[in-house]
Amino acid sequence: MFYTALMKNSALKSKLSSIKAKVRANIEAIAKNENQQHKMAESLLKTNEHINEVLPDEKQLFADAVNQVKPLVIDTVRLIKRGHKSNTSLKNDQEYNKSNKAIAQFHFSDEFEPNLNKQGPMKYVREGVDSFEVKNLRRGHYRPDLILDLHGLDQHQAKKELAALLFACQKEHAQCICVVHGIGSQILKNKVPHWLVQHPDVMAFHQAPLEWGGNGAILALIELKDKYSQN
Repeated sequence: MFYTALMKNSALKSKLSSIKAKVRANIEAIAKNENQQHKMAESLLKTNEHINEVLPDEKQLFADAVNQVKPLVIDTVRLIKRGHKSNTSLKNDQEYNKSNKAIAQFHFSDEFEPNLNKQGPMKYVREGVDSFEVKNLRRGHYRPDLILDLHGLDQHQAKKELAALLFACQKEHAQCICVVHGIGSQILKNKVPHWLVQHPDVMAFHQAPLEWGGNGAILALIELKDKYSQN
């Protein structure tokens, strides 16, 4: 019995020694691993320091790269704020509004029936104007300074375009104009002479010579109000 107890005690000591050996081995392995990690960290730190010593500073790299670059010369641009217009722009707007107002104020009546010659080519001379001017228009002594083509326009559009043309004559010093009304359904062919008679600046008109449209156009002589107008 004593021998049996002794054997058990010996077995326990053997197991205990084995466990202690394993624990000691684990501790040594952990310590060794930590030591390796520490050495690796030190190695990385030294490598980083070495790289920093070898490579130049980023600012220096940038400075070297742009050393030969010349700065651009920036032109100064003065911008006009929204809602504010320059004097030139305001002046142009005022002239544009003035011209539109003048055009809109003149009204061609479709009810007015002038006493025009029904026989032969269409012609007209205002009272007080030398009748010889009509012959000059017929013979082509006057060449049109401005030409208005009414093809493709309806009656309302044609009236607006004709009013605008007559207004432009004073600004452009256009003494003679050609209005191309075409023939077609003859609506504009009949209306254009009636409208021209109503305008105070129209001195005379005559069916255009062939070179300017013949039966499909009218040459009109305009009275220019500017004292420096063409003769």
